[in-house]
Amino acid sequence: MNASVMARIDRSWRLVATGAAFMAFGACGVLFSVAVFPFAWLWPHRASSQRVVATVIHWFFRALVALLEALGVMKLEVSGAETLSARGPAIVVANHPTYLDVVLLLALTPRACCVVKNAHWGNPCFWGIVRAARYVSNADPSELIEAGARQLAAGYTMIVFPEGTRSPGGDRLHPFSRGFAHMALRAGVPVRPVLIDCDPPAFAKHMRWYHVPQRPFRMRVAVLEPLALERFTTAADTPPAAAARVLAQGVQAHITEHLFAYGFFKTRN
Repeated sequence: MNASVMARIDRSWRLVATGAAFMAFGACGVLFSVAVFPFAWLWPHRASSQRVVATVIHWFFRALVALLEALGVMKLEVSGAETLSARGPAIVVANHPTYLDVVLLLALTPRACCVVKNAHWGNPCFWGIVRAARYVSNADPSELIEAGARQLAAGYTMIVFPEGTRSPGGDRLHPFSRGFAHMALRAGVPVRPVLIDCDPPAFAKHMRWYHVPQRPFRMRVAVLEPLALERFTTAADTPPAAAARVLAQGVQAHITEHLFAYGFFKTRN
């Protein structure tokens, strides 16, 4: 059997495996919404129910990532993951090249809460999960900041993709929104930048799940050192809006610089 035939068989297998994994994910999401969400909502101690739900989600996504690797769909390389397990609240800020980014970060972060698109609150696969886990909707900027600050005060790591949608590609990022910066300044917690890369591209913007690349894609996650707010903040009397703008722009510049330095973006000429 020649190499081209073997390559077609391998790609067909990964297409089937990818579809099966997505179907399993969707089915588990619906089951979670139907079976777990009512239990979590009725549980009298909401703080403890959130901890249980966060743990279940963490281990479920770890299992899903392991399954995708075992099926030969993807390969995963992670550096600095121990930082995500550190005790104490922080805000993880990451670029967003693929649909799987949130899955990876939740699999790597034991005690996490997310900012999610408002559309997911009506999605049949996600509505129960986002409510039971007390995730934060991005529908109302003011409520996003307040809810995020509450989760940080409770000791959770907030996972934020400040581009608001998947990255445009072409070694570019969408401008960062300032919600995470307001949260960080309000709570006085560090920002943990995370770099994510997918090679060859898969599950990117304008791609469907069945756009399977010619070879298993490699997901690379690099967790950088936390950034102290003092690195970006200016005078103490700076208006909050201005301070948040400076912080958001500074973090975006820091992440962009390191995306080039790590080879996730092509080196500039």
